[in-house]
Amino acid sequence: MNLDEAGGVFTDPTAYADEQRFHAATAVLRRESPVHRVETEGFAPFWAITRYDDVMEISRDSELWHNAPRTAVQQDPDAPAPPIRALVQMDAPDHPIYRHISADWFKPAGVRRLSDRITQLAKRYVDHMADLGGECDFVQDVAAHYPLYVILSLLGLPEEDFPRMLKLTQELFGAEDQDLARAADGDAAAMEALLDFFQYFQKVIADRRENPTDDLGSVIANATVHGDTIGELEVVGYYVLIATAGHDTTSAAISGGLHALLDNPDQWQRLTADPSALVPTAVDEMIRWTSPVKHFMRTATRDTTIRGVPIPAGDAVLLSYPSANRDEDVFTDPQTFDVGRTPNKHVGFGFGAHYCLGTHLARLEARALYTELVPRLREVELAGTPEYMQTVFVGGPKRLPIRYKIS
Repeated sequence: MNLDEAGGVFTDPTAYADEQRFHAATAVLRRESPVHRVETEGFAPFWAITRYDDVMEISRDSELWHNAPRTAVQQDPDAPAPPIRALVQMDAPDHPIYRHISADWFKPAGVRRLSDRITQLAKRYVDHMADLGGECDFVQDVAAHYPLYVILSLLGLPEEDFPRMLKLTQELFGAEDQDLARAADGDAAAMEALLDFFQYFQKVIADRRENPTDDLGSVIANATVHGDTIGELEVVGYYVLIATAGHDTTSAAISGGLHALLDNPDQWQRLTADPSALVPTAVDEMIRWTSPVKHFMRTATRDTTIRGVPIPAGDAVLLSYPSANRDEDVFTDPQTFDVGRTPNKHVGFGFGAHYCLGTHLARLEARALYTELVPRLREVELAGTPEYMQTVFVGGPKRLPIRYKIS
């Protein structure tokens, strides 16, 4: 594989659905061109950053490297701005101010308050697997719904709207996947999904401001910044971020983790032999292995260099989390799925000022599900061919058919 072919994976949605191809390409780049210029027709150029230490260094320096104006790969550099303003689009001084609005809800103490409810939901979905009679699509029947229920309940949305939120999330993150996207392609499909989110959440904002409640949705809608109620664009941005990434990434880690266990039966045996000790480390290994968030972009605010490569001010870099999480200089046997991997300093949640708000919640959800599932699942095997989402931003398995015996 030549360097141009390797660099092309970052703009090719099919590459993320073919993990063997993607990881082969990024291994070449880490070795031969760790700061690689990508110029693909139809996409604004960028530099692909594939080594762990470089991803960390850029993530730490939020003064040199800004999130705005370009947070992700774009097919059309002149496309209109999305009709929202989310945390991932903000830099200081706005970013820390807006992040603080919900921070307490996602700190360990705030998440622990949800522990009993999450445990109940984990049992509900494992019971659902038992009710399905020994065969299911683990993505569609379990992984897509369990974290969705947790996060949308936190926002205070009515349960009857959960299927709509799931569909819009899949249309947003799966805009390049013909099974999930709308009729429009790529950026246009994602924009249509965002507009639907915007219209839905406008009604939620109006209701929470007129009838405040004790849920996170109300806290965000009624928050103030510099003495004024925060704007509609920022509230909707908050809602969309929590309602989408708040469950889809966890779903991807949970389902991708089970796929890895099925591909590595020795690791499944280790986990079932000592789940109380290994579920926490196994969950972090699932996050490293799947890396549901494929990248974020940063833009240089001044001329700089990375590994001696000049990066002019205004140039964008792509931080490849899946590549960083397989870096041979950081992880022992990085291409091996190891449920007991310690230490495991993966960047599946990002790093620095934009470190994922939902880290503690995601870990708690995944641990709760596998704590319930592992002791009850006596036998499990693939019942068909797993399929992964075609995406260039966020994604994981979209189908994982399994056959099992469960108590």
